[in-house]
Amino acid sequence: MKSYTMKWSLRVLIIAVLCVTCKRNNNSNTNKSIAKKSIKIKYAKGFDIQYFKNYKKLIIKSPYQNSKEQFEYILTNSKNNQLQSVLGTKITTPIQKVVVTSTTYIPMLELLGVEKSLIGFPHTKYISSPKTRKLIDDNLVKEIGVKSALNTEILLDLNPDVVIGYSMTKTNKSLSLIEKSGIPVLLNGDWLEDTPLGRAEWIKFFGVLYNKEKEADSIFKVIESNYNIAKRIAKKSKKKPTILSGAIMSKDIWNLPAGESFVAQFLNDANTNYLWKNSKGKGSLSISFESILDKGKSAGIWIAPGYFSSKKQMLEKNANYKEFTAFKNNQVFTFANKVGETGGVLYFELGPTRPDLVLKDIIKITHPELLKEYTPTFFEKMN
Repeated sequence: MKSYTMKWSLRVLIIAVLCVTCKRNNNSNTNKSIAKKSIKIKYAKGFDIQYFKNYKKLIIKSPYQNSKEQFEYILTNSKNNQLQSVLGTKITTPIQKVVVTSTTYIPMLELLGVEKSLIGFPHTKYISSPKTRKLIDDNLVKEIGVKSALNTEILLDLNPDVVIGYSMTKTNKSLSLIEKSGIPVLLNGDWLEDTPLGRAEWIKFFGVLYNKEKEADSIFKVIESNYNIAKRIAKKSKKKPTILSGAIMSKDIWNLPAGESFVAQFLNDANTNYLWKNSKGKGSLSISFESILDKGKSAGIWIAPGYFSSKKQMLEKNANYKEFTAFKNNQVFTFANKVGETGGVLYFELGPTRPDLVLKDIIKITHPELLKEYTPTFFEKMN
């Protein structure tokens, strides 16, 4: 009996050791419980949520670009402390204190009514929302940014329940240091989604962390409905204006959205003829100025010419911009002029959460007769 007990104990120990990092295991078999149900994720491809008897599991399927691993987190309430950590990184919900590292998360926190849980943010000047700016002004949200890195010393002193960030690659020194200190780090991959509604659906990611799944689902359904209504309105137009986008980023290389990107999806749903709609890629294209001029010179409308805020500014940078018909006819539209009181660009902050408003803006620009009473949220004609 003693020998059998020792063997069994050794077996349990081995299993526990193997499972310490099971949150990064693509095919973890340590949890033999069967999920009772999963939240329906309709558009987003980067995360999933499963429900079990005593806990919920948040699965991040695309934590960074070209990722071949996925992370799993066990979400449980404070009365369920007996849950074994071998199932994955444990997070007690609803979270009370959070640090986030992207302005795109701010609108989601506000829509769920949990913005007061935010205690730290890097480079707070980029936050545009008046509601969260008030929290910053009241010193309730600490500045944790130092140039291009996080001030981990301040962050660790804040001791948040969780840090929600993003990473371009597998390795992020600041986030790894935080994680090693015992603070859970969640990598949010919303920026990797290639559809507007896919990005917006990440509000369900925040919903499950705050035990507000129903609220998140209801909010998203309204956004989805508004988006699809706007899309149907755009289809009523029999004309498809030709669209140019982007600008010269360095030397004579022009960057613009690829044909499979979420920006190209906006332009397609707005019933326009984006000149690079058939190009491959989900990010951006880098094309020579000569090629852009050859194909896009006669485009009727120019949307989002980089970060420029005026035609004068554009010409000061490169006089060749005046060669385009859209420039000559004052049909250039920018998001760069809609900023918060400290300079944060509203489009980058709110746009991913409210694709319905972005689409309406584009329809207002390209088919003004369809939305006569609508006032654009992000874009305006460049002077």
